[in-house]
Amino acid sequence: MAKKKEKGKGSKDSKRAGILNTQSLQFLETYINNAAPTGFETPGQQLWLDYIRPYVDTYMVDTYGSVVGVINPDAPYKVVVEAHADEIAWFVHYITGDGFIYLRRNGGSDHMIAPSKRVNIHTPKGIVKGVFGWPAIHTRTAEKEETPSMKNIFLEVGATSKDEVEKMGIHVGCVVTFDDEFAILNDRYYMGRALDNRVGGFMIAEVARLIKENKDKIPFGVYFTNSVQEEIGLRGAEMIAHRIKPDVAIVTDVCHDTQTPMMSKVVNGDLACGKGPVLSYGPAVQNNLLKHIIEVADKNKISIQRQAASRSTGTDTDAFAYSNAGVASALISLPLRYMHTTVEMVHKEDVENVILLIYHSLKAIKNNQDWRYIK
Repeated sequence: MAKKKEKGKGSKDSKRAGILNTQSLQFLETYINNAAPTGFETPGQQLWLDYIRPYVDTYMVDTYGSVVGVINPDAPYKVVVEAHADEIAWFVHYITGDGFIYLRRNGGSDHMIAPSKRVNIHTPKGIVKGVFGWPAIHTRTAEKEETPSMKNIFLEVGATSKDEVEKMGIHVGCVVTFDDEFAILNDRYYMGRALDNRVGGFMIAEVARLIKENKDKIPFGVYFTNSVQEEIGLRGAEMIAHRIKPDVAIVTDVCHDTQTPMMSKVVNGDLACGKGPVLSYGPAVQNNLLKHIIEVADKNKISIQRQAASRSTGTDTDAFAYSNAGVASALISLPLRYMHTTVEMVHKEDVENVILLIYHSLKAIKNNQDWRYIK
């Protein structure tokens, strides 16, 4: 069994770090900074495809924008390595006569963090800058204190009328994203908005790069899949799973680091950034595939953590597992702090170790491997 040790300076995992090159890190920053909200993922998907294209034999794109880079497209046995491409956002919902804008969620956007945030409003005329306005502390009293809610948060674009707002190109249905950029915190964490789950797309692209650069011979088809519309119900994965019809799916997404204040380990488990990839247990996870990944982690001295997913994982794993006639699926998660905020954080070593765990797990799969419990 894999050891659940805490990594630190001088650990085997730490010494092995360094698989990411300058080009990789430049792509990560560009990819995180790009906006790709649910339903409007195309710019990010183009960036991702341009990056992964040299490392695959061909690619496919479906009607709603999921992108798949394929190695050995003619092989009958198919293994998916998947992440999702979309990020949470907002929709313009109502423009007042005096030029203020009210919103609806596009995915699980957090109304509590909105006040005073800067935003980009994506319009046919280009990006329009705006802010979430909020009454000054001087004007609020304890008796009238309100907390942010979907009923009272609003956007200000410096306009004085609805007509002026509309002349900027803003209309009902325009998508809105927070205006924040990628950063590295204390040379330990990658930080930014939309690490959930654009960092997943980055990690699977790096697996493709390692296979190409190491000249690995893979006997089956590998489908690096960057799915759209996960944040509103796993919809992109549901569609692309039926198109690919895979035999196996290894999915990566983020999960909650529970070491910060206000997090309950009783409710959310005991998971930590810097202690390695997280493997999930639950009905959607195929236990023989999970055992395979654990054995690979142990063989390659990659520290792992574990979580119980109960009825569903809440990730694209569920969409793949229950597609077609049933697909052997497993989830390798990356611990993340402050999910669905603009300061999401992941540990640099965890990113590398998720990449390595997927890479080695993929290489260890046998062509036409049968994952059934009873044969």
